[in-house]
Amino acid sequence: MNASAPKPKDPLHGLTLATILEALVAHFGWKELGERIPIRCFTHDPSLNSSLKFLRKTPWAREKVEGLYLFMLRDIRREKRATDDAFESEQPLP
Repeated sequence: MNASAPKPKDPLHGLTLATILEALVAHFGWKELGERIPIRCFTHDPSLNSSLKFLRKTPWAREKVEGLYLFMLRDIRREKRATDDAFESEQPLP
């Protein structure tokens, strides 16, 4: 294998589960997070510590959280691109 071959960029590389969960809670809030991923640690008396404890022990739930995080990142990029395109179209050409 060639050491200089480009590796696929993993957006989750270097992120802790706590960082991912904090970003999701900041973006969606606990209520919407519980609606999107209906697990008890998000819907009944949610807290960061109890959710992290559950997610670390439950691979399927962690995969759902990571998937939602990736979806959130794509959505944010799309919104940013759309606003950037709209801003550029409003600018008069010299």
